[in-house]
Amino acid sequence: MAKFFINRPIFAIVIALLITLAGGIAAFHLPIAQYPQITPPQVSVSTIYTGANADVVEKTVAQVIEQQVNGVAGMVAMSSTSADTGQYSMNVKFELGQNPDMVTMYTQNRVVQANAGLPQEVQLSGVTTRKVSPDSALYFSLTSPKGEYDSVFLKNYGSINIIDDIRRVKGVGDVGEYGSDFGMRIWLKPDKLAQMKVTAADIANAIKEQNVQAPAGTIGQLPSLPQQEFQYTASVRGRLVTAEEFKNIIIRSQPDGSALKLGDVATVELGARDNTFKASYNGQDSATFAVQLTTEANALETIAEVRQVIEEAAQRFPPGMEYKILTDNTKYIRESLAKVVRTFVEALILVMIIVYIFLQNWRATLIPMLAIPVSLIGTFAAFVVLGFSINTLTLFAMVLAIGLVVDDAIIVVEAVEHHMRYSGLSSKEATIRAMEEVSGPVIAIAFVLASVFIPVAFFSGTTGVLYKQFALTIAVSMALSAIVALSLTPALCTLLLKPYEEQRQRSIIGKFFAWFNHWFEQVTEQYSAGVRRSIRWAKLCLTGLAVICVMCVGLLRLLPSTFVPTEDQGFMLSVITLPEASNMNRTRAVAQEVGGIYGALPGMDASASISGFDILAGGQKPNSSLVIAALKPWSERTTPETQLKSVIGQAMGKVSAIPEATVFAFTPPSLPGIGAVGGLTFMIQDRGNAPLDEINDVSQQFIAAVRQRPEISMAQSSFKANTPTYRYEVDREKAKALGVPVQDIFTALQTFLGGVPVNDFNRFGRTYKVILQAEPEFRADADATRFFYVRNSSGEMVPLNTLVKPVLTTGQSLIKRFNGYPAMQINATTAPGYSSGQAMQAMEEVAAQVLPKTFTYEWADLSREEKLSGGQTPVIFGFGLLFVFLCLAALYESWNIPFAVLLSVPTGFLGSLLFQYARGLENSIYMQIGLVMLIGLAAKNAILIVEWAKVRRDNGMDPVEAAVEAAKLRLRPILMTSLAFILGCIPLAISTGAGAAARTALGTTVVGGMILATGLGIFLVPVLFVVIEYATAKLKSRKTERAA
Repeated sequence: MAKFFINRPIFAIVIALLITLAGGIAAFHLPIAQYPQITPPQVSVSTIYTGANADVVEKTVAQVIEQQVNGVAGMVAMSSTSADTGQYSMNVKFELGQNPDMVTMYTQNRVVQANAGLPQEVQLSGVTTRKVSPDSALYFSLTSPKGEYDSVFLKNYGSINIIDDIRRVKGVGDVGEYGSDFGMRIWLKPDKLAQMKVTAADIANAIKEQNVQAPAGTIGQLPSLPQQEFQYTASVRGRLVTAEEFKNIIIRSQPDGSALKLGDVATVELGARDNTFKASYNGQDSATFAVQLTTEANALETIAEVRQVIEEAAQRFPPGMEYKILTDNTKYIRESLAKVVRTFVEALILVMIIVYIFLQNWRATLIPMLAIPVSLIGTFAAFVVLGFSINTLTLFAMVLAIGLVVDDAIIVVEAVEHHMRYSGLSSKEATIRAMEEVSGPVIAIAFVLASVFIPVAFFSGTTGVLYKQFALTIAVSMALSAIVALSLTPALCTLLLKPYEEQRQRSIIGKFFAWFNHWFEQVTEQYSAGVRRSIRWAKLCLTGLAVICVMCVGLLRLLPSTFVPTEDQGFMLSVITLPEASNMNRTRAVAQEVGGIYGALPGMDASASISGFDILAGGQKPNSSLVIAALKPWSERTTPETQLKSVIGQAMGKVSAIPEATVFAFTPPSLPGIGAVGGLTFMIQDRGNAPLDEINDVSQQFIAAVRQRPEISMAQSSFKANTPTYRYEVDREKAKALGVPVQDIFTALQTFLGGVPVNDFNRFGRTYKVILQAEPEFRADADATRFFYVRNSSGEMVPLNTLVKPVLTTGQSLIKRFNGYPAMQINATTAPGYSSGQAMQAMEEVAAQVLPKTFTYEWADLSREEKLSGGQTPVIFGFGLLFVFLCLAALYESWNIPFAVLLSVPTGFLGSLLFQYARGLENSIYMQIGLVMLIGLAAKNAILIVEWAKVRRDNGMDPVEAAVEAAKLRLRPILMTSLAFILGCIPLAISTGAGAAARTALGTTVVGGMILATGLGIFLVPVLFVVIEYATAKLKSRKTERAA
């Protein structure tokens, strides 16, 4: 094939141009993302049971819905929270690769089946099912710097004028609104109600009767009189709008002919429907919104459109209102992708320098450098077919591919230069002879690298997707590189290279090259002698190889492990927890104090708090608050104390001095869409229907034991059974004797203490609720029932405190369930110096010691993915080695020769593990991707020696001489290709800024591995070749003797 292109160079150039054009056009139409599609589809199911506590919601809503949803097709796990606010929310996670729309429909069908078993109030409120992503890609706040607008106005302004537009943006799954809707608040005065002998039920009935939307019909509609000429639509004023109109609702007529109006016994105002959340931005009242994306969304495009919607809405803001973007995950994506592109350019320059130093000719250097854009840009065309995006993983692969795709071209050019220099051939003749020699190794290397990576692409799950994107990018670029090396490169060699002429250059560069060539020839001779010595000491070399293998195993056990390294994404999250039953006013005060502390930290930009929300438990709690702290741009945080890990350490040190609260600071999850928070997520399930006090004991014992482990920095449980609560015990006999229906007692309690939605009213183009509740001073303590009255069957008013008695008890304000069982969610962070793998093992050991037999555990979110990936890694490495072996056996028509190649692989592993350990890095998925790559890279160097040695051995040369001569001949291309690859990857290994942890992990692995694989492999491979050749010869002679 090569000879065809040597004779037709324009044909080769046209093919290269077509490959480049196809890739270039594709590149402009490919989506750009931080990661490939690794977020499993997730469906949210939510509803509200107004006035119900967590226990009631769990028993009447959670159990009913989950019994039906459990086992829906493709489901992996489901978790839910039932809150004292009456809120119920469930998140169902599905297998990666499932269609998000289909699984949402499946879940909706199951929820519909559960509807009949739900309380009437829940059915009226409705159960919402939608596809979501658990993490928020954008947080923004509406603020009023001068305090002209309160948080209720800000929230409702945002809901009406911004949020609906955002929800219509393609890729937006949901928008979390942390504030309160408008509501017509009817603040009842129990003392006046008792004086006027009016009950809460009377008020509710009056509102229902007079605030109603009613059609009035049509005047003159057919059938009509023959002479009817006009037709008019009739209407009546039904629903009320303003507080004044509600005040004028007539409750009853008085004996004196006057009317008792609602305004006489209640205060009416347009206010907040509820006060579940209270948000602030840098200490000011605000409304905060969190934009969540669907699992299949293109984050960059979606968030860009969302920001445009917000900016357009800002043009219409009333004076005194502003919006602030708190966190935007796409900044991190853009910054990290920009860093990868910069690394790409740096790698390209370094590769060019090393190629020029070795080839010492700009014409010769240009040829392999032209192979890079053709191979890499052409790879984009394959992305369209494979359904890939331009993301961190594919760009990593391209950075590493720079050193690989140039290798094939270097091998060809070096061989042509060798024949032109030492055989005195013309460029065309030298190219023909060189291609006869190197076509085999080029094809072999392409096949070997493909055989390492292609099997990896068939693994499933998150790990499989990460490997697949990287592996297939490398495989495609290597395939194109081989095509270029067999077509374009020889064609360019005949066109560009000139016959070698000995000439002395007086320039500095000329003198440097003369010195370099002389030095390299000396090194080559010394190397040749070293190879001979190594072969003589073959037993010692083989012992050394065994030691290397043992060291690899030891270092793998010594190296801390994690799924993906923690990244500095430009913000951190904190959860504030006050003692149970703390009022939200106290929570807000502490949240603002924490925000002030964070604001003084180095590198901090702004902070916002959402009081009433516990992100760890995933529910609403008045004694919890979420604080989002945004850091300054990465370019402004170059000192160690401004890095995220350091900032979190400083923050934890300062907030630990707050006596009345526990503050837990952590990083956001490293992989988008897999969990709402970073760190470890451990779910303990109660499968024995244990009583509350036993579950509480187990929770406290487990947390106490975990906190004793040095691997754990902080551990916190979502389970709290010590929330002080009052249970009102109804004297049913007395109620019956006095003629008071028990249902009236329940209604009075719910109305006065909890607040009851009566019906609706319309305003600002929206429908809001009318809420009845007692004024704050009449519900300040448990004995407030002395102010409340109910009417008996005789029409007399009976004080409620004569029928009910408050009993102080404890309970749960938030009930967590996981996979259909009551559960405790344990969130933990890893201590400095330990890995997440070690921390997970520590928690499993504690679970084995502490948990009773009726309690089980499961890992969730990112921890689950890490656990699953641990089982796949050995299989991936096994398949990689197996396919390389089979590929080499087929190429060399030998079962023995492949061992000479594969037994050199441990040298690369040792180098990568030593470098990782020396730099204090972890065994992450990026390191494992690098190790898989090293199988191919180490094999590539070995092939160059073994191929030449085998040819000489087949021609009858002694194995030792064949190995020594092959090693001497191939030293230059091996060092050239290896140094090109190593220097090309150094920018990755020393990366800083956004996404640096992933780049450093991968870069360090391949740089360390290639340094040792090259340094030791060039001596070890000839030894292995000779040993295997002699061993094969001995086996054959023995077989011959036995046969004789």
